Amino acid sequence: MEYRSSKSKEKQSFNCGKVRLKQERRQVQINIGMMSPQGVDLKPRRGKTLPLFTDPEIAAPVLLERAVQKMRAFNKDMDEGPYILLYPDCSEVVNVPGSEKPFTLAEYKKDLGKAYARITLFICLEKHFRGGDDTSDSDSEIVITSRSTAKFNQADTVVFEFEPRNQSTPKHKPENEGKALGHSSTTQHGQIVISDTEDMGPPKTNTNKTTCYSTYTDLYAPCVEEEDEELVAVNMTSVLDTEMEEMNVTLPAIIANLSQPIDHGRVNGHRFLVYNANAVREDEYYLAGKMIAVSVVHGGPGPHFLSEDLVRYLAGQPSFKATVNLITDEEVGKALEEIENAASVDALREMTMRHSTMLQTAGCLRHVASVEEKKGIVSDYLQWYIIGRNSSVIDRFKEGLSALQFLNALQQHPTLLAPVLCHSEKRLTALELERLFKPDLSPPGSNRRLGESQTLGYWADYLLDCEGL
Repeated sequence: MEYRSSKSKEKQSFNCGKVRLKQERRQVQINIGMMSPQGVDLKPRRGKTLPLFTDPEIAAPVLLERAVQKMRAFNKDMDEGPYILLYPDCSEVVNVPGSEKPFTLAEYKKDLGKAYARITLFICLEKHFRGGDDTSDSDSEIVITSRSTAKFNQADTVVFEFEPRNQSTPKHKPENEGKALGHSSTTQHGQIVISDTEDMGPPKTNTNKTTCYSTYTDLYAPCVEEEDEELVAVNMTSVLDTEMEEMNVTLPAIIANLSQPIDHGRVNGHRFLVYNANAVREDEYYLAGKMIAVSVVHGGPGPHFLSEDLVRYLAGQPSFKATVNLITDEEVGKALEEIENAASVDALREMTMRHSTMLQTAGCLRHVASVEEKKGIVSDYLQWYIIGRNSSVIDRFKEGLSALQFLNALQQHPTLLAPVLCHSEKRLTALELERLFKPDLSPPGSNRRLGESQTLGYWADYLLDCEGL
């Protein structure tokens, strides 16, 4: 009995040790980018952001060392150091911003209020940060472009914000520098910006910096609140495998790294276009339509989130089947529900008079003689709300879709091409899920093959039971 008890204690102690080992090896993912001089400022270099798995309690010097190692693995042409670690506002990573606490990733994440996967830090040559080298990565050729196009070309899908910090940036541009002759201070070296017709006069300062991806998604409604992400626990074996594969970089791996900051859950479901004055000025509805057309024609993905009513309108089909639940405005949706639920002519007349201003704006206010007319009122208002009030931006969006003759093909073959644009809710079947896996079976006639066949039968029964729930 004593022997068994001792063995049991040893086993329990070993298991506890395994738990502690797993806890010690818990890793999180952040993003590491590079900064280099552009003119007199330090700017992030596009296409150089990589994911980095590390310990949440890591300090700044060790994090800098790991970040440089990661960058060297993917960029063999990196200059010799020394390098320094920077926040997105170009201040050096020493303390947690706004405090005297020494930097650790966990403390920074806590004060920043973001998930680890949304944190981006940068490395930069110390001579560039200290001002010892005035070289620039910008091209030497002259580029003639409009201000709106220049802003669009400077956008990136790297998720970071230039938030003010207590520490100052290494270099300050004089307040009036670069603003002569109507040029914006964002103009790069070797670039001539010609003002758009609507931009005659002093350039506007936009303090709300957005990325290309976020601007693209803001053209659609409704918006979906972003959910914070939990701590990413990574098995140590997968981390080691990742580091071993760094020496064998492939194109899909590079594309996967570039697409990591994209939030694929932000835009989904039945979406329709909404009017945005700033997007109209920048002609972003046309650009959005053109991006979709070019992506589909070149074999890439379609949006798969536009509402069927919007796609039918784009394809020239008159049918309209929208429902009240698509309306995200709480007051409008409630008013339409009251009209829709009217049980008598008197109740319907009362509801139409109560919401007469709303209905008159859409051209739907009229005298009702029967309770069945409520369906027509609601349908007319929905068509105005989704199509009519946004017709100007929808037409510009259609012009963008005309690129590479995609809109013509959509109008000629709406049944075939509509699924590329529309959201579809397809129920996953047991057969489809079973086909996702390919079993690696033992040779026929072996004892193991017999047991594997029984297991496959149990698996198929389990899938069928799940499908019936």
